[in-house]
Amino acid sequence: MAGDGGRLLIIDDEESMLEMLSIVTSKGGYQVTLARNGEEGLGALGKGSFSLVLCDLKMPRLDGMGFLEKAKEQGIEAPIIMMSAYAAIEDAVAAIKAGAYDFITKPFKADEVLLTLGRAAEHMRLRRENLLLRRQIDDLQREQGLADMVGKSGVMVSFLQTVVKVAQYDTTVLITGESGTGKELVARGIHHKSGRADKPFLAVNCGGMPSSLLESELFGYVKGAFTGAEKDRKGIFQEAHGGTLFLDEIGELPPDAQVKLLRVLQEREVRPVGGARAVPVDVRVLAATARDLEEEVAVGRFREDLFYRLNVIRLHVPPLRERMEDIPLLCARLLDRIAAKLDRQPPELRSATLAALLRHRWPGNVRELENALERAMVLAEGSVIMPEHLPENLAGMADACSTGIEKVLGTSYSMKREQREMERALIAKALAATGGNKSKAGLLLEISYPSLLSKMKEYGL
Repeated sequence: MAGDGGRLLIIDDEESMLEMLSIVTSKGGYQVTLARNGEEGLGALGKGSFSLVLCDLKMPRLDGMGFLEKAKEQGIEAPIIMMSAYAAIEDAVAAIKAGAYDFITKPFKADEVLLTLGRAAEHMRLRRENLLLRRQIDDLQREQGLADMVGKSGVMVSFLQTVVKVAQYDTTVLITGESGTGKELVARGIHHKSGRADKPFLAVNCGGMPSSLLESELFGYVKGAFTGAEKDRKGIFQEAHGGTLFLDEIGELPPDAQVKLLRVLQEREVRPVGGARAVPVDVRVLAATARDLEEEVAVGRFREDLFYRLNVIRLHVPPLRERMEDIPLLCARLLDRIAAKLDRQPPELRSATLAALLRHRWPGNVRELENALERAMVLAEGSVIMPEHLPENLAGMADACSTGIEKVLGTSYSMKREQREMERALIAKALAATGGNKSKAGLLLEISYPSLLSKMKEYGL
C-alpha cells in the first residue's frame, strides 16, 4: 500500500534495518527521515512535524519505550509503530498501553510494513475528520436554537454528524420524529450551519392555522383577492427569500395547499392568492412531521409527488428512550437554562431523582423532560431536587429503583461522575457479552476501537 507523501520518521540502531526500511518506505511514497536512537528521534521531532513514526524497541541510550513516553509527554500526535526482534506479548501490550498505535515483529516483509503504515495513516485521516466533525457538532450545539440537542451517545453523535453534513448542501430536508424530540431545533441548526445563515429563518406550523388562511400566509395575496384584502401582502415564502423556511407538521397541509407547495418546489416561484403573475423565490425548504407520510400517501391524504419532492434527504430525530445515557447531560443543560429563566442557581439532583428520570420512557421526549424539570425546580425552591418534586407519574418510580441506582451511582450528585460510572458499567457489560472481544464490544457500544481502548485504560478495565 503506497503512502500519500507524508513525512515518516524511522528510528533504529541497526544501519542495515534503517537502509532497508528507508528504501521500502521511500518506494511506498513516504518522505523519510532516519534516526539511530531515541534521543536522535526526539531531536528530529523537535525540528519538524511527522505523519508517522516507526521506532525500534531495543536501542542504546534511549530505547523505544523511553522514546514513546517522552514523545507522548511532548504531545506528539503522530501514530507511533513499535518494532522489535525480541517481541513478547507483554512488550506489545505495554507499548499499546503507553500510547503506541501498533506493534510489528522483526523480521517482517515489505508489504507488512507498508500495510501497517497505511492503516495508521488512514486512522489519522479518520481521526482528523472526526475531530473536525466534533468541533462542528460543538459549534452546532452552541448555536442558537440547538442548545438542547446535546448528547454523547452513539446514536446522537451519529445524528449530529449527519446534520452537519446535510447543512452544507442546499437541498430539501424532511425531518421526522416523535413529538417533543426537537425537530425545529434541528431545522434551526441546519440553517445556522448553512450558507444561508445570515438570511431569514421562518417557521410555520401547517396544522396551527385554518386552511382558509394558510395559503394566503404561505403565498401572499394581492389587493382585492378576497374581502379584507385592502393591499398586496407578501407571503412567508417571499419573506424568507434567500433564507430558510421551516414547514412544521407538513402532514397537516390541506390538499389545495399541497398542490401549490409542489409547484413552488418545482418552479421556484409563488403565485399570490388572486394574483396573475408568479414571483420568483430562492428559499430552502425544511419540512417536519410526526406522522408516517408513507402511510398518509397510501391512504390518499398526502400527495405522493409532493412527498418525493420533500423526501430528498430524511433526518429522523432519535426519541429520548433510545438515548437514555444522554439524560444526565440533558438535565445539566436544561437545569442551567431553566435556572436562568427563573433567576436562580441551578439545583442538584438526588441520585434517587435521577433514577426516576432514567426509568421513565419519556413519550413526550425532551419537551416532557424539560417540563418535568421546570416543575420540579419551582416546587423544590431550595438547592436540591428530590423525587417528590417530580410529577406524580415519575416520583413513584424513585422508590422502586433508588436502591439499585444507589448501588451503581452511590450518593453523588455529580452528573459527570454518574455519567462516568454508567459509561464504565456499559463497557464492562459489552466486554462480558463479547467474551472480552474488544472489536465486537466497540461495535455493540457504537464507538471506535481506539476510543474503546482509551476508555478501558481510563476506567481501569
